[in-house]
Amino acid sequence: MNQLLTIGMITKETLIVLVNETSFTKRIKREYDSHFGVDGAKIGMSINLRKPIRPIAVVGQALALQDAVETFVPLTLNSQVHVDMAFTSQELGLFIDEFSDRFLRPSIAQISNRIDADGLLQYLNLFNEVGVPGTIPNSDLTYLQAAQRLDEMSVPRDGQRFVAYSPAMNTSLVDALKGLFQKSDLVAEQYAKGEMGTSFGLDFAMDQNVRVQTVGNPVGGFGAPTVNGANQTGANIITTAWTANQPILNVGDIVTFAGVFAVNPQSRASTGALAQWVITAPVASVGAGAAVLPIAGPDGNGIIVAGQFQNASNSPGNGVAVTVQGAPGTSSPRGICFHPDAFAFVCADLPLYGGLDMGDRAASRELGVSIRIIRMYDINLDRAPLRADILYGWGTKYPQLGVRIAS
Repeated sequence: MNQLLTIGMITKETLIVLVNETSFTKRIKREYDSHFGVDGAKIGMSINLRKPIRPIAVVGQALALQDAVETFVPLTLNSQVHVDMAFTSQELGLFIDEFSDRFLRPSIAQISNRIDADGLLQYLNLFNEVGVPGTIPNSDLTYLQAAQRLDEMSVPRDGQRFVAYSPAMNTSLVDALKGLFQKSDLVAEQYAKGEMGTSFGLDFAMDQNVRVQTVGNPVGGFGAPTVNGANQTGANIITTAWTANQPILNVGDIVTFAGVFAVNPQSRASTGALAQWVITAPVASVGAGAAVLPIAGPDGNGIIVAGQFQNASNSPGNGVAVTVQGAPGTSSPRGICFHPDAFAFVCADLPLYGGLDMGDRAASRELGVSIRIIRMYDINLDRAPLRADILYGWGTKYPQLGVRIAS
């Protein structure tokens, strides 16, 4: 006869289920997990993720000293997610595999999906975007363009480039490439499963949690906005000629300035493509259509035209056009093409309390996850209410290592 399942057995199985059910999260490197693995972690705890310095290579024999400028990305443990269940003594007498299939898997899948959904929201910090909002890519070109953007940002070709995209994007791409079917293991698997797998140097994974971006939608459209004032740099660019007195741009919208080109982060040479910038706060126009655009690009910085952190070929000239990516009001999913180093996922040990029926924690080095399970006993109904909790935070460490894919 099977013995009653212990809290330790349930906790370990819960962790396995959590690891298996994530899609986006398990593709992110979690090198900072140990910094948070302490008892008593609280929501709101923050840490600065240290980034390498970026000195400029100097030509010639003369010494040219440079300051070692260290930068950091703040990350906050701000999400505590849990599921709550109750089991009878009869249910706790099941074998662990049966118990997992009937109770744990459908419950913990809710936590896994929430973690992935929060992670995919990091697309709001990415500034590079390919594709046309409102049009699902129907060929491999858009995905090749995403890989090209990664190349232009000096993202390593180390076999760790991934794509998280929506079910509709997956369907469209698999259908577009079905004519290329041949009897090879890789393409046959795509044909049989209806999933892309690995193609074009990218590892594809369909994720139903891909987030939707809505392009700003002022009454009367965007007008013909221009930069107002020459030689502007930094994270706030003064512009004019928008539709007057309207909310015009949403967080996550993408803009370009005519004549301002992206640069390779290693050589600081122009890539020949217009630099894209992501809007970091809602924007409304005032007066006759003036607006200050809060923008971010590589490393989360605004326009920098010289020095170690240069990210643009030049500053925008007075009167040059400002272009918004996508038609006003268009809502559509944003897939992400990324290297694991683009993002950071951190998790903390939640405390265990006394006076419980049972309590346990389990952690996975593979996923960098710690989960706590606490159980009490209800003598009136002969059942054991149980809750499983996880405390975590997400951050974008290197936005230049990711590209949004509009659909």
